[in-house]
Amino acid sequence: MSAVEISERAGKREWVGLAVLVLTAMLISFDFFVLLLALPHLSADLGADGVEQLWIMDIYGFFVGGLLITMGSLGDRIGRRKLLLIGGTGFALASVLAAYSTSPEMLIGARALLGLFGATLVPSTLSLLSHMFRDPKERGLAIGIWAGAFTVGAILGPIAGGILLGYFWWGSVFLIGVPILALLLILGPTMLPEFRNPDAGRLDLISVFQSLAAMLPFIYGVKEIARSGLQVVPVVALLLGIVFGVLFIRRQNRLPHPLLDLKLFSIANVRFGLLGLFGYSLLTGAVLLLMSQWLQSVAGLSALGAGLALVPGMITSTIASTVAPILARRFRPAYLIGIGLLITVAALVVITQASFSATLVIAAFAVWTIGGAPIEALGIGLVLGATPPEKAGAVSAVPQVCNEVGSALGFALLGTVATVVYRAKLSGAIPADVPSAAAAAADESVASATAAAQSLPEQLGEALLGPARLAYNSGMHVVAWITAVLLAVLAVVIIVKLRHEPPLGAAADEGAATEAA
Repeated sequence: MSAVEISERAGKREWVGLAVLVLTAMLISFDFFVLLLALPHLSADLGADGVEQLWIMDIYGFFVGGLLITMGSLGDRIGRRKLLLIGGTGFALASVLAAYSTSPEMLIGARALLGLFGATLVPSTLSLLSHMFRDPKERGLAIGIWAGAFTVGAILGPIAGGILLGYFWWGSVFLIGVPILALLLILGPTMLPEFRNPDAGRLDLISVFQSLAAMLPFIYGVKEIARSGLQVVPVVALLLGIVFGVLFIRRQNRLPHPLLDLKLFSIANVRFGLLGLFGYSLLTGAVLLLMSQWLQSVAGLSALGAGLALVPGMITSTIASTVAPILARRFRPAYLIGIGLLITVAALVVITQASFSATLVIAAFAVWTIGGAPIEALGIGLVLGATPPEKAGAVSAVPQVCNEVGSALGFALLGTVATVVYRAKLSGAIPADVPSAAAAAADESVASATAAAQSLPEQLGEALLGPARLAYNSGMHVVAWITAVLLAVLAVVIIVKLRHEPPLGAAADEGAATEAA
């Protein structure tokens, strides 16, 4: 074994540091899911109306998505560990502020601060992993564990939130992450290495402004269009975001020290790794949202029951995210990603055959997440493995940006398709003896149909719900078919374009063998 190979192996310090980073990353999804449970309680206590509730939910994602690239680039300049510790401190303080908020406005402000500091966590933790684990095999495993942490947060969030809300006030759900952040602040300075790019240059404030001006209105516009349809303000916001996005790209190509080095996108692993992550988020995010609503409005599960129905899939996703990098030591990543996407395609086809069987959908989702794990774990690894270490901070933010933007676009585009199909199938299918107000409510959504049916006599309620559920099935099935076809195309593209990438560590092992000889 060569001296170079020995020096690349991670030691106890790195693996303990990984545990700290994984716990920190887990807070991102954990925070979102506990808030879903707490929203009715805090709304009643603070008197938040519908618009304020939406801002309480969405403002966090707006700031995280808008600031990811800036924070990743800032970490390259001031130090990734330093930024992580600053972000962890700010996140803990903002969590306390949110927990003790006395008005909707105060809570919205606290959630904005959580988004501001939360934007430091993903690029800092991920770029530190790429620096701590130099061996490709160990780096792949570390990234797989890191990716699985988001799913673990999604599993534990509803469980821990439900327990806390059963015994304490709603603010307690914001405080649960404070001990983890305290652990980060205690162990981080000794367990995590510092790394920054000494040649990164000064932070270009115009680029920072353009990045924010592109991402914030774009994400807002897409989400509002998905929620309320084409209206003036969201459309203008969307177009404004696109304009500033173009300006941002043009400026990055001219700067000697850009906020995001766009030349990295000429590397096949970076380009197609990000394409896979973006495509997977865009296509499957909408199906997941439709399926979650289906479990409640069509299968008849409660909100808690629908959440628990997703747990088997989350568990298989966590396991598969860890196993995929281990398999990638023997098999080419492109083949694992491509075959995984085809497994997800098969699961989506099964979902298209489900009429009212929740068991079939739950099982299909568990298979789906197994197939999706390689693109999430190995895709990020391909991107970071091809990125120079000094630029890993900014690039580490891009996969999460792909997830944020992809999911938002998927909701808007495929969600619209589902709505069009739903309304087309429902048109003329509701019996004439159903009250017109109830029929009009059903035309809005299957959830509205379910609510309207509860106020009708049983026979009329069934006459309303039957066509609404069938129409919703049709919409979800059409979107699942579209997603399946496009995912199959994406699988072929990934296999063809990245088929020459060797198994993890293969090139390093060959180099070590040559050096030893």
